[in-house]
Amino acid sequence: MIVMDKNAFFVFKLFVVAIWANSLMTSGLSATEDKHQQIHKPNVTICNEIALMLEMSICEDDFKRDMDLVDPKNWCNLTYYIKEYNAFSTCTEQNAEGIGCFWPNPLVESFIISIHKHFFSNCTSDQVIWEDPPDNMLTILILIPVLLTVAIIALVVWCGKRNDVML
Repeated sequence: MIVMDKNAFFVFKLFVVAIWANSLMTSGLSATEDKHQQIHKPNVTICNEIALMLEMSICEDDFKRDMDLVDPKNWCNLTYYIKEYNAFSTCTEQNAEGIGCFWPNPLVESFIISIHKHFFSNCTSDQVIWEDPPDNMLTILILIPVLLTVAIIALVVWCGKRNDVML
């Protein structure tokens, strides 16, 4: 009977120590319990929209100058101007963040949309008309899964019969 009391007392002490350690660990995580913690306001900067538009116009001028070197009939093929477009995108992002504005924001988005309307408005693709494949192709596309299913079932049945014979 005494052994049970020692074990119970040991478990009780262990429980108390665990609660005490837990309270020490979590007290450092709680801002309401720390009396010495200073209240810090986040560093908020207001986006200067005038400076942002000036920077966007610089990016626009660079992009227009670069696109003048690309033949207008190739404006719908991204491979001809991917470098220029990447430089434009990077320019808008870096300049917006340098001013203290997030990117993309509605102002930058409207600016980018205006650039797209100017250069890529004629690049809309025609509506795709879906049509069935030719009958020969359709027959093959239907028969392949059917035949594979039959072959797999036959293989499973054959392997099942071979396992019964071997046992």
